Amino acid sequence: MKKRPLDIVVFGATGFTGRLVAEFLLQRCGAQREFNWAMAGRSAGKLAAVRDSLGAPAGLPLIEADASDIKAMRSLAQRTQVVVSTVGPYQMHGDTLLQACVETGTAYVDLCGEPAWMAQKIAQHQAAARKSGARIVFSCGFDSVPFDLGVHFLQHHALQQSSQPLPWVRGHVLKMKGGYSGGTAASLMATLQAQSRDSSVTRTMADPFALTPGFSGPPQRDSPQAQFEAEANAWSAPFMMAPINTKNVHRSNALLGHAYGKDFVYEERQLMGSGRAGELRARGAARLQKWQNLALGFAPTRALIARFVVPKPGQGPGPQERESGHFELRFSGADAKGRTLSVTVKGDRDPGYGSTSKMISECALCLVQDPAAGRLPGGLWTPASALGMPLVERLQARAGLSFELDLD
Repeated sequence: MKKRPLDIVVFGATGFTGRLVAEFLLQRCGAQREFNWAMAGRSAGKLAAVRDSLGAPAGLPLIEADASDIKAMRSLAQRTQVVVSTVGPYQMHGDTLLQACVETGTAYVDLCGEPAWMAQKIAQHQAAARKSGARIVFSCGFDSVPFDLGVHFLQHHALQQSSQPLPWVRGHVLKMKGGYSGGTAASLMATLQAQSRDSSVTRTMADPFALTPGFSGPPQRDSPQAQFEAEANAWSAPFMMAPINTKNVHRSNALLGHAYGKDFVYEERQLMGSGRAGELRARGAARLQKWQNLALGFAPTRALIARFVVPKPGQGPGPQERESGHFELRFSGADAKGRTLSVTVKGDRDPGYGSTSKMISECALCLVQDPAAGRLPGGLWTPASALGMPLVERLQARAGLSFELDLD
């Protein structure tokens, strides 16, 4: 590829999460100007205000471009190696920029947690991205970097120890403090609206292999009910993001040549505690999620919730709340001989904003700076399949995440 003037462009930099990404990249770039980057959005005035409020250099490039303008999106994409897109819901605002990146061979990362849109784009753009060399990486935030890489890290060590992958892995959310973003809420609402119009969206959401076209693995173990898990000595409930994360984990496995095995089973749940109190919390959480799904399937209820309850895109918590947030996940599995292995993944900021902004930034920087990522063929990828262990190292060194193998 011909050398381009910019390494990274943050599209949507005037939004809440986009601003956090810009702030992190400003710190990462440092006085030595390790990479060239720019901010982009619909309003030059708002971009200038963000630049000034962050204390960024006056010469930091600003690109005014509208997400619906294909010419503007092509022009933006042609100026940079990687585009960071924080403008969701992607099913409403993401088509044109993604198309421009595929056409121009430009790498792209986003925060998409919308499997139906992702499945559609995989079918639409995979062949063209291979041809142009565009490296497209979806889901580079809390959904699904720590889950996708947590499983990948665990399988990496299983293969090192016994040359055999773990045929079954269970992911547990142990702790999570911090809210979901307004963009995540908007994506959920948009997906529910799409389901009401098109029954195929409902089928996609229910299929753990929806992102692995041409391949369908064994039945998975996910259950909508509360369960007691003897290994953890605790009760668990369904985790609301499991339908997104599970699809990405299975796509990673497929893109890695089924490195985890063609019969690989993955489930993901949230631990609610032990004893009677844990049981009550788990059963209550399972019932609540069931009734929420029913209520959100009703258009007037969605409209009321969207207006009065969920945060709006562009809104989010203050610095103290972001810094006091955290998360802790555990991934466990057993090999064919019954030997168990587990890894704990921790993040030092709230998952929806503080950690997510650092994760997507490091994904972009990995595409720019890591030699292996530079040799990655064009296509539509997941974080684990595209960036793998080099991204794990970056996240531990720069983004406040830790991956700890349980050796007991």
